[in-house]
Amino acid sequence: MDWVPIVFITFKVLVFGTCMFYAIKWHHDQGKKAKEEANRSQAPAEHKPGVAE
Repeated sequence: MDWVPIVFITFKVLVFGTCMFYAIKWHHDQGKKAKEEANRSQAPAEHKPGVAE
């Protein structure tokens, strides 16, 4: 009976660790996606056709 808390605590740590990893990864990817969209929307305004650089 002493092994039950060890198994449940280990399982809980693994589940929470996995969920935290994917939550952080999702937020990081959303931030990167928003930054790329902002850069993409500003890119046409920066380059004007017919203007020599």
